[in-house]
Amino acid sequence: MNGRVIGGRYELATVIGQGGMGQVWTAYDRRLDRRVAVKLLRPATMTGPATAADELRRRFVRECRVTAHVDHPGLVTVHDAGSEGEDLYLVMQYVGGADLADHLAEHDPYPWEWAVSVAAQLCAVLAAVHAVPIVHRDLKPRNVMVRPDGSVVVLDLGVASVLDSDTTRLTHTGSPIGSPAYMAPEQAMGGAVGPSTDLYALGALLHELLSGNVPFAGSTALGVLHRHLYEPPVPLRQLRPEVPEPLEALVLRLLAKDPRERPPGAHEVYEQLLPLLPARGAPAGPMDPTRPFLRPHAPWPDRPAATAPAAPTTPVRTAAPVVPPQAPPPPPQVPTPGIDPRASYPPPAPTAPAPPTAPARPDVAAAVDEVKRLLGEGALTQAVDMLGGILPAAAAEHGERSPVVRILRKQYASTLMDDGQYRRALPELRRLAADRDAEAGPADPQALQFRYDAALCLEQLGETAAALTEFRAVLPYYEGDPARAFDIRQRIALLLVATGEHAAGQEQLQRLLFDAERAFGPYHPLPAELRRVLEHQRQLGPRS
Repeated sequence: MNGRVIGGRYELATVIGQGGMGQVWTAYDRRLDRRVAVKLLRPATMTGPATAADELRRRFVRECRVTAHVDHPGLVTVHDAGSEGEDLYLVMQYVGGADLADHLAEHDPYPWEWAVSVAAQLCAVLAAVHAVPIVHRDLKPRNVMVRPDGSVVVLDLGVASVLDSDTTRLTHTGSPIGSPAYMAPEQAMGGAVGPSTDLYALGALLHELLSGNVPFAGSTALGVLHRHLYEPPVPLRQLRPEVPEPLEALVLRLLAKDPRERPPGAHEVYEQLLPLLPARGAPAGPMDPTRPFLRPHAPWPDRPAATAPAAPTTPVRTAAPVVPPQAPPPPPQVPTPGIDPRASYPPPAPTAPAPPTAPARPDVAAAVDEVKRLLGEGALTQAVDMLGGILPAAAAEHGERSPVVRILRKQYASTLMDDGQYRRALPELRRLAADRDAEAGPADPQALQFRYDAALCLEQLGETAAALTEFRAVLPYYEGDPARAFDIRQRIALLLVATGEHAAGQEQLQRLLFDAERAFGPYHPLPAELRRVLEHQRQLGPRS
């Protein structure tokens, strides 16, 4: 027993996992009397500016809140998150069973029907996660648990997201967070990531389950990443002939170098796996991943039947069969002189209907004050709900184009982005941009800010081509703002890398580095970061 108490209620017990930045513990929740898992991260171990650790704390709590919005049985439940001392902590549901890496090692060769069943369950999880939208960024066997009933649970959602340097710029190491054996080319090159990045990792995981080895291995991480970028995977049927041809073809599509050549989403991957799933009703044993499809919603694996109690030596009175209660029969109606037996009780005296009451008008001013309070307390989800609720009332009271409504709509879009709800924020930002553009023209700073924020949403949603178009459209208007122009140019370069245009992306980064050194000097954080990113990509470049 460790004895340390986190957050005033979680008593740490034993370490069950350890990595470069933290540990995972079993713990005891004193308040609710239950076992939980606690992940501890130490930002102080990060390299780079001290401000990065502070930014990590802020983003960590926000990403955990976003993660908690995803409701799916294949995703570990987040109970709590926060910081204590130098540590960030994430309290999660304790999941019994074995991780997928151990499960594979114990069942080698892994039945291909099991691999299909695992992949189908992971597709269901990824579809729910990508709809938020969140990208896991570190899908691998160690982050997947197989429970005793055969269902799989994905771990570490949100943690990989908040640590990923490609979108949050938090690690300042110049290298993306993730596991090289399962890392998509665009992630390895430091480009923007999207749902297709997770699908590539799913393909690498499926390849490992079916062949016993990851598709690309090497003695160094850079060697592995280079093979991801430039070598084709070996078709599975060359390694294991009994693998069905459609399954081999699907894995090759998932492992496509260009994200645009992969399946369009987790839903489509599930539909392609569906014909390969085992037929319902066949027997399934404990820890069998086919069990959820063979015996859907069945109780957990049967345990040995308890020994029947010995027969009693004295007679026991047997209980009578339970009969559902029925309403007693109505009493016989006896005619009474002067009264019709078919008549009921006298009808009640008619009453005048109550006058309709007009619905109370929402107090917009009071609601705005409440939103300010919620935002001050960091309750973003509540603030979003309240803003979305008062906007129609404010528009009815003041007019859609009134300053009050525009301020509320701007706050609504901003809070949606802060809460990670990019899909809901995007139409609000586009509406604000169109209204401002119509009034003040496309060069108006506020209209440009709305368009820039919309491009950020598109980037987070994995809509790379649309994000590129929007960033390129606003870039010419920022010639007088070097800091914003450099930010947009860097995002364009990384998006080009994400689409597989590595040479074009690297050329953009090289030009940006030259301009940034000339504007800020060689020791400014921006040129330093650009040099790290370029060096990382050069190390992964084609080898003669």
